[in-house]
Amino acid sequence: MEAVRVVTGTAVPLNRSDVDTDQIIPASWLKRVERTGFGVGLFSAWRDSRDFILNDERYSAATILLAGPNFGTGSSREHAVWAIMDYGFKAVISPRFGDIFKNNSGKNGLVTAQIDAAVLDRLMAAVEADPNLELTVDVERLVVAAPALGIEVPFPMDPTTQERFLEGLDEIGITLRQADDITAYEGGRKAFKPSLTV
Repeated sequence: MEAVRVVTGTAVPLNRSDVDTDQIIPASWLKRVERTGFGVGLFSAWRDSRDFILNDERYSAATILLAGPNFGTGSSREHAVWAIMDYGFKAVISPRFGDIFKNNSGKNGLVTAQIDAAVLDRLMAAVEADPNLELTVDVERLVVAAPALGIEVPFPMDPTTQERFLEGLDEIGITLRQADDITAYEGGRKAFKPSLTV
């Protein structure tokens, strides 16, 4: 996983609430075993509509997704996070996230910034009016900012997840931090017991 300290860019205003993981990436896409290639399936049922926000060329370079409350509810599929990231988003801002989706995001490198609904409404309206409005999601300082609007608000993140982002650590990276201890432990095991060494 790559380290993420600050995400700066334009945003897509997905002004819908209760978006679940099946709407993010429909079940028909879950047959793939790779983590790549899911961006094409992101919101695929909605993208058939010409009026859907992702079909608006003004937002084609966005790296931040603004979403309504209860984003990422539903099943535990990691594919939802993979699809969002594969499409090119690096952060999602919402007033509330599904717990499993938020956990999966932290483990895969997608920043979830939970902010007050009133502030999100201001950002939605501003981005709808000006698709070039620049937003910042700062993982080091734990703030969402829209400098042109004079907005800077904090968002919560537990210290362990913040460390994952700042250090670029996934589950394997965290385990490898203990490589010397694991090697020492394996070296002291009885010969008849299973071992990680060949």
